[in-house]
Amino acid sequence: MGYIEPAPITDKENPFESMMERFNIAAEKLGLDLETYEVLKSPAKQVIVSLPIVMDDGHKKVFEGYRVIHSNTLGPSKGGVRYDMDVNLDEVKALAAWMTWKCAVVDIPYGGAKGGIKCDPANMSKGELERLTRAYTVKMYEIFGPDIDIPAPDMGTGPQEMAWIMDEYSKAQGKTVQAVVTGKPLVLGGSLGRVEATGRGVMVSAMEALRKMKINPNGATAAIQGFGNVGSNAAKLLAQKGLKITAISDHTGAFFNPDGIDLREASEYRATYKTLEGFTGGEKITNEALLELEVDVLVPAAKEDVINIKNADAIKAKLIVEGANGPTGAKADKILHEKGVVVVPDILANAGGVTVSYFEWVQNRLGYKWTRDRVNRRSDRIMKEAFERVFGIAEKHNVSLRIASYMVAITKVADTYKLRGSF
Repeated sequence: MGYIEPAPITDKENPFESMMERFNIAAEKLGLDLETYEVLKSPAKQVIVSLPIVMDDGHKKVFEGYRVIHSNTLGPSKGGVRYDMDVNLDEVKALAAWMTWKCAVVDIPYGGAKGGIKCDPANMSKGELERLTRAYTVKMYEIFGPDIDIPAPDMGTGPQEMAWIMDEYSKAQGKTVQAVVTGKPLVLGGSLGRVEATGRGVMVSAMEALRKMKINPNGATAAIQGFGNVGSNAAKLLAQKGLKITAISDHTGAFFNPDGIDLREASEYRATYKTLEGFTGGEKITNEALLELEVDVLVPAAKEDVINIKNADAIKAKLIVEGANGPTGAKADKILHEKGVVVVPDILANAGGVTVSYFEWVQNRLGYKWTRDRVNRRSDRIMKEAFERVFGIAEKHNVSLRIASYMVAITKVADTYKLRGSF
């Protein structure tokens, strides 16, 4: 594939450009032909819309909304909608591609998509957010659909926004269409197990990796950077498997306790005060110091690019399981690999969320609800099978689990594209 000009990379430490760099490496390993390479790296559809909204004070403000469908080769596209001031087309394009690889690596019949609105939800009223969400849905009537493109929550959105999207879309169809979105409230067709699904996938990935590394989880130590939904659930589930969680953190700082953090106490404290600031269950340290603790397992479950060329040499964990999207920069990958640190990458480790979103969609289509036990059992099986596929490719080609994950995903999409032919 030496004649292919790789996608431009302006900043190797940018997490989204890092993703494209890994894509290029995997494509090179696979000997991907030029036509397929161009198809896989290019989004199938890009939509930009203007959203004039009447604010609570009576003035009208225009917001910009996006939806990018990267691929629908494997099935209807799937991906979250984020509300954030930093939302832009390039970011949404990259995240849509990320979803394509994430769905493919766990063998879910979805393509990848992503959406967003450039706004600050923290400074908007519930009424303003509802009007904005409904206006966005109206502009996306021809894009969304249970057989076409299925939104989900992302940064700045949650079950309430998905309920508004479902309701507005259903009005246009003249009937209730639950399957048009996932991540809905339970009463509107949401799935049991969805809230903890991403953290559960992190736990399953960690346990599979520890087994391959012949590390006994009983008494093994773990540090969790980020104590939101993903991090807190991963911590709780890892502790149930015998690991000792010695450090946790949020944006206010980190807390270290060599005897183990009392997770119930930490969860109750955070629920009461909304942050971990002032928590007394451990020594206060920085988030940067948490990343460099001598632990068996490190779970970065907060922001992107926290492990980079500046601190990769100082990482002492034996295993990194990525709960966040893009927590490790591309330049850091090589350093970690040479140090012998095993990294279970984001597109595998945190794919439990989209797996259970798929289950929600299936249940909506069937008009039937599964038990939490059934959801967890099936999700665990999918995550374990995906890990085995990736691990096998990593061993066969002597590459990292990250590159192996991309190779698995690219092969799945490329083979399907070729079999379907030109369309």
